[in-house]
Amino acid sequence: MSASTTVAADDSTKYEVAHLKLVPKRHIGRNVAAGIVILLMAALVRAFSVGQIEWSYVRDFLFAPVILQGLVNTLVMTVAAMAIGIVLGVVIAIMRISGNPVLSWIAIGYLWIFRGAPALLQLMLWFNLALIFPTLGIPGLFEFRTVDIMTPFVAAMLGLGIQQGAYTSEVVRSGLLSVDSGQYEAARTIGMTQMKMLRRIVLPQAMRVMVPPVGNEVIGMVKLTSLASVIQFSEILHNAQVIYYANTRVLELLLVASFWYLVVVSVLSVIQQRIERYYGRGSKSIRASM
Repeated sequence: MSASTTVAADDSTKYEVAHLKLVPKRHIGRNVAAGIVILLMAALVRAFSVGQIEWSYVRDFLFAPVILQGLVNTLVMTVAAMAIGIVLGVVIAIMRISGNPVLSWIAIGYLWIFRGAPALLQLMLWFNLALIFPTLGIPGLFEFRTVDIMTPFVAAMLGLGIQQGAYTSEVVRSGLLSVDSGQYEAARTIGMTQMKMLRRIVLPQAMRVMVPPVGNEVIGMVKLTSLASVIQFSEILHNAQVIYYANTRVLELLLVASFWYLVVVSVLSVIQQRIERYYGRGSKSIRASM
């Protein structure tokens, strides 16, 4: 076929499709699904608006001192439990990947016990520890009554923190294993100790992998603190329950508690995104250069 014939064929094809109109693809299923979601949301809003909810109670108790005090206690418990969980998680993860079989099996046993027992069960066990150990301390030197030490705050902090350590250890372990083995070998070559290698070389690189799941664990801990209401710790849900036991406005106080949980989770989500962006700078620059 000659070049002139090819050009003529291309021109004829161009003239044949010139009259055609470009029509966008119709997403019927997507539009129907969106309509159904909108209708359901409208029905939900209507149900709350016409239901037996006294919104004046929600407004009055939204910034009540007892609710704000419960919010502060929730945040304090979240920080304390996550601090214990992160420290334990790092230690257990290092024990798990160490070459010492004794340390490795201790770490495995810790994970097996504290990931297997429900969080509520662990809280109640710590709170009732005095039934097993009436006193704590060294006999003859100093002893304390367990019931005086194991307050609702301490029991909730230990129960939530130690359980969190089991989950965080797996996150830390996955982050440590994500670092290339050459980094370990290079650190050993220049004479770094094990702890210095972890602090200066391994952990900074592993943070990019660990930050997203640890951030999710922090957000989950905010909501998990509500379990401490069972052992009478004065977090936000417990304080809301105390109020609605008195005035019987159950839904109104639950909406107040829900509002503050959403506020805290929203703020933490923004902070998590900023931290992820900070530790993900290297990967972004690599992707941009490819």
